[in-house]
Amino acid sequence: MMRTFTFVVLAILCTADRTIASLTLPVRGSGEVSEVKLRLDSLQNSVPLDYNEHVQGYIDIYLNRKEQIGKMLGLSKYYFPIFEKVLMEAGLPNELKFLTVIESTLNPHAVSRSGAVGPWQFMYPTAKGYGLVMDSFVDERKDPVKASYAAAHYFVDAYKRIGDWLLTIAAFNCGTGAVTRAIEKSGGVADFWRVRSFLPKETQNYVPAFIATVYAMNYYQNYGIEIRSPDFNIFTDVIQVNRNISLNSVARAANLDLKELLILNPSYKKLIVNGSVQYPKSLVIPQVANTAYADLYNVLNGLAGNDRDILVSAAEESVSSQSSQKRPETRYMKYIVKGGDTLSGIAEKFNGMTVSKIKALNGLTKSAINPGMNLIVNQL
Repeated sequence: MMRTFTFVVLAILCTADRTIASLTLPVRGSGEVSEVKLRLDSLQNSVPLDYNEHVQGYIDIYLNRKEQIGKMLGLSKYYFPIFEKVLMEAGLPNELKFLTVIESTLNPHAVSRSGAVGPWQFMYPTAKGYGLVMDSFVDERKDPVKASYAAAHYFVDAYKRIGDWLLTIAAFNCGTGAVTRAIEKSGGVADFWRVRSFLPKETQNYVPAFIATVYAMNYYQNYGIEIRSPDFNIFTDVIQVNRNISLNSVARAANLDLKELLILNPSYKKLIVNGSVQYPKSLVIPQVANTAYADLYNVLNGLAGNDRDILVSAAEESVSSQSSQKRPETRYMKYIVKGGDTLSGIAEKFNGMTVSKIKALNGLTKSAINPGMNLIVNQL
């Protein structure tokens, strides 16, 4: 699972309580302590936000990292609405979005020492198991939307098995198996603070760090922290691409900054969107002037000439990749939606499919489907 994360502020988790104990923390009176607890209580919804010395230690650390928190607050204006929408559709607690701050500092390109990738820090086998595609053209672990659907699916599975939100969060760090074994060793009660000492050292501090992150990201104004605006346009449109196009050609046609396009489309490895009629791909672009859409339409529909600099050889490789190995390996098939079909009904027809997986495979953001729509599903 996602065992190692990259947030600079959380590097001290490796030394855990010993590090916190060695810090010179301010002496606070009972009034200040009770105020922090009351604030956490006011934020609590589905996930318990307990207050103790472990949580307070991380609160102190984070609130001394004003620049980092300010940057995360700015990036959250773009990324959190994406995560919130997916979590809401899955019926999951909104608070889980804060795990991405711990995991990746809201950086889709984050890579941990153990090889976990993306905003949710998925390891390759776990990502594969939850329907994400990693090939020579894309790494969907970096796609904020598709990776979020995979993460939501994981949370649903883990919570069904564990039945406690703090321990489910712990499982996201060390794996569900490690958590269930820790519960057994602790006496069988699914309570994080009772189970904590039986978990891996990093995970023991992962949950207090999560609670502290929720606090810092909500009460930053009380500590003089200012939001830092992200260096890209957070107002975007999503276009479905059904052919091979280069991001360079899109940038030229719509007069966009290529660097900004790369930020908004982190999963594409070769500056190419390798879409097809059967497997269209999503392209996120900053909102552009209406006058740019004519040129953009021409590029998207192959009416503006070929992108000779990078597109020709890449198109050949894409065709070869799609036809020879990637699709047969995963054993997918096309399903044409019929009248009366629902995503849950379709999921029941195919082994290993769930609503979340169908959405992730097909880039769907809503559960609504229409007759005649083509969906990618597992083979029967």
